[in-house]
Amino acid sequence: MIHRLNPGRLRRSAVACLAVLAVLAGAGACTGGEESPTRPDGPGGPGRVGGTLHILAGSELRDLGGILDDFQRESGVEVTLEYTGTLDAVDRIAGGRADADAAWLASDRYLHLALDDAKTVVARATTMMSPVVVGVRPELARRFGWVGNSSVTWADVAEKVAVGELTYAMTNPAASNSGFSALTGIAAALAGTADALTVDDIRPDALTSFFSGQVLTAGSSAWLTDAFVRSTTPVGAVINYESEILALNADRLRSTPLTIIYPRDGIITADYPLQLLRADHRAAYDALVSWLRTPDIQRRLATETHRRPATPGVRIDPAPWPTGPLPAELPFPATRAVADQLLTAYLGRFRRPAHAIFVLDVSPSMEGERLALLRSTLAGLAGADDSLAGRFTRFRERERVTLITFSGVVHRTQEFTVTDPSPGSRDLAAITAAADGLTLGSGTAIYTALNAAYRYASDAVGDDPSHLTSIVLMTDGENNQGETADAFRAAYRALPDTARAVRTFSVVFGDAQVDEMRAIADETGGAMFDARSSSLSEAFREIRGYQ
Repeated sequence: MIHRLNPGRLRRSAVACLAVLAVLAGAGACTGGEESPTRPDGPGGPGRVGGTLHILAGSELRDLGGILDDFQRESGVEVTLEYTGTLDAVDRIAGGRADADAAWLASDRYLHLALDDAKTVVARATTMMSPVVVGVRPELARRFGWVGNSSVTWADVAEKVAVGELTYAMTNPAASNSGFSALTGIAAALAGTADALTVDDIRPDALTSFFSGQVLTAGSSAWLTDAFVRSTTPVGAVINYESEILALNADRLRSTPLTIIYPRDGIITADYPLQLLRADHRAAYDALVSWLRTPDIQRRLATETHRRPATPGVRIDPAPWPTGPLPAELPFPATRAVADQLLTAYLGRFRRPAHAIFVLDVSPSMEGERLALLRSTLAGLAGADDSLAGRFTRFRERERVTLITFSGVVHRTQEFTVTDPSPGSRDLAAITAAADGLTLGSGTAIYTALNAAYRYASDAVGDDPSHLTSIVLMTDGENNQGETADAFRAAYRALPDTARAVRTFSVVFGDAQVDEMRAIADETGGAMFDARSSSLSEAFREIRGYQ
């Protein structure tokens, strides 16, 4: 199998009218595409089919590499996975710019709300399943009386958050399907509705209270679990796929596994639909679907990924997940407008506000096209990017934005607070103007600038701990002036826990040193993004899922 990274993306989100029985049966009703045939009782081999299958895939599917390699060897089908975020995938598919034969995301709920033409998806097949659940630290679960308690509801979780007894990690709903599923499910559960969610069902006060407990966010489910374990400040729970929490319990938290809560009032399940977009690739698509849904491969998927079988009647012994029926599926928003409004309200009002600190290289090597790209990238985040992904990654209401520029020395620090996130507003225009006014200096003092950013962040977190604070470091070169990497590490490790909890997301651009930038991200618990194989704007947009 060939893995093609569509610019270092790690993300994201969002099946209209998919009932529980339809999910369990792997049915394709309400999708606009026919359900692909399967061979549940076949010998397991796809036969020699040949051809190619280029798939837009969610980052969750990185763990299928070995399984897809085996399929490719047996079938002769060259499978290429291009990892992308759901919103980007929706943008491309709905706009006729997919440039792919198939799509394979954790869920197609949002996609089918966005599609005007039901014929866009030629065929659809559920491949595996994983509900979004709550993993709670065992000491808290015991104190709350939640161990072995199947009556816990989302309202019970909300109550513990409201009184300050529970904090949690959850992915950004605009960047990851697990977060999107959690947001829509929680909104429906707290509204107490069994029907498709409408604008009138949304309870802003209850949701604001619930999301006040979110102290860690991320653009991918896998990264979230890693950050949850590594966090320098305690986090009480994580809202994520059942499969991610089971994998975490089996590996890094084996001695103190999280207690998994399946809220009695309902859940939302990812069913990983493989969708055919080009009819002329039907043979390769059918071969892959049939192979994936054979009992042997379904059992292998369960063993290797902790996801539940989609093929009826497949039994796993021993099963990696708890026995017993799952709670009912919670309703999904009735229209795209409702889903978009819920996402917008989450980003701008329900969740804790962000404080994004950008540390930007303006050394001589940035002259010309590189500086122009940096300016246009910041302008995109300030509202100039009107793509679907751009609308949900622009600077948000209540957000603090800080620009720190450097070359051989730190130049200036500019601070902004977004009160009006609409394109063209005074707040966003001020950020665009600051980007347009960036000027070059001489030399490159990466660690001097990063140390200055952490001193600034330490003061900011101390003055106002309510914001989710992060640093974005962008450079196109290597450190040649000022402090050394060792000096930075010593200074960083001497910071208080609250300041060390501020993560740095490094962006490799131009001639930046990959090892240097990766080491910074690893030291601070962040992540590195490579803008050389994509674009600077795409890297910054992806980072927004982590802020």
